[in-house]
Amino acid sequence: MRRRTVGRTATTAGLVALAALAGGCGIRTTSVPVDAGAAPSRVPCSVTQEGTTGSAVQGVPVRVFLVCGSQLEAVDRRSLPEEKAGADTVRTASGLLAQLLAEPSESEQRAGFTTAVRGPLVVGGGHRGDPVGTLRLSRQPEDLAPTALSQLVCTFAASSAGAGEQTVLLGGPGGYAPKRYRCTTELRERPESTPPTAPAAN
Repeated sequence: MRRRTVGRTATTAGLVALAALAGGCGIRTTSVPVDAGAAPSRVPCSVTQEGTTGSAVQGVPVRVFLVCGSQLEAVDRRSLPEEKAGADTVRTASGLLAQLLAEPSESEQRAGFTTAVRGPLVVGGGHRGDPVGTLRLSRQPEDLAPTALSQLVCTFAASSAGAGEQTVLLGGPGGYAPKRYRCTTELRERPESTPPTAPAAN
């Protein structure tokens, strides 16, 4: 009788020890299989085919900056008719703005692209006394969402609407002087920050 008691005691002690080890490791036992799902995948931020938006399927290639993975990434589109591309700064800027205001194409959305630019918003030429190449928005640039302004700055600066050296001269509808906004690597990496500026006369 004593031998059986000792055997049962040893078995019980072993089970208690195993339970304590499992609890100490933070493992919660379960009899139901758990499916954690597929591992998260990185946003590709790459369009295999040229993104086209709206009815603008013909024209020369243009480049716009969209938001993807919390950064600005360049996307090639076709926008302006060939005979008008680069000939008129305001017309070029208007075409680029229309691309930024439109929803990304299906292929762009699948790749993770979005746009923060919202209407109503139009762009026109400068006021009397403005430096040559100034663009005036229908809203004060500082009143736009930082990411939207960063998209505009980098898109305009990389086109013939820019003022050279990755800059663009932008102003609002009022009498405030335009500013020279610069598209930098830091701005493309952190578009939610305020675009750097320099005196418009420089």
